[in-house]
Amino acid sequence: MRVLAIDTALANCAAAVLDNSSDMPCYVETSEEVGRGHAEKLMAMIGEVMAESSTAFTDLDRVVVTTGPGSFTGLRVGLSVAKGFGLVLEKPVVGITTLAAIARAMAARGLDGPVLVALTGKADEVYCQLFDDAGEPLEDAAVRKLGTLSGHIPAGTCLAGSAASKVAEALEGRTAEVLCEAGFPAIADVAHLGLTADPKSAIAAPLYLRPPDATPQKKGRIERK
Repeated sequence: MRVLAIDTALANCAAAVLDNSSDMPCYVETSEEVGRGHAEKLMAMIGEVMAESSTAFTDLDRVVVTTGPGSFTGLRVGLSVAKGFGLVLEKPVVGITTLAAIARAMAARGLDGPVLVALTGKADEVYCQLFDDAGEPLEDAAVRKLGTLSGHIPAGTCLAGSAASKVAEALEGRTAEVLCEAGFPAIADVAHLGLTADPKSAIAAPLYLRPPDATPQKKGRIERK
């Protein structure tokens, strides 16, 4: 199977082509930590990996895209592009969460217990999810306050993600190993998860764990009574 993987959910902007077939295996990626401006970078990155891997769009079997947690703007960029390709090519589009992709990288280290992937949220909040040592989810992704995590995390849990150190400090004397403080997933992990994801359950829809901060503009509005 040959897939195009896209990640614009967080600070990174990345694209990759992965083929795991025995006769034509390949992997090509490009990525850049941009913070903002994913829309200006993404299409050129896709063109680069498609050309370097000698892949025509009609060669793709599916498109893979990160669904969050992440920035509202970044998610919209990646999902819009992925869905556009899927529509034109009549190929499945599957969604992979940023938390699951980071958990896959941690599982590859040969863990001996669960891992909590935690990304920095607003104030004392983290976006997090608990996974087993094989990278399979043990719970749904959620927004949690740092002060509540001590009673939530099982003994022997390792920590990963941009908020890992903050979580470790909040564990009230319990020691937890910080495996990494990655602020975004590796595009290779997104691509590999996309190979086996079920399009029926891995929906390419944004994973918003909290509502946007923006409020409707009232200036200039005429209120009718």
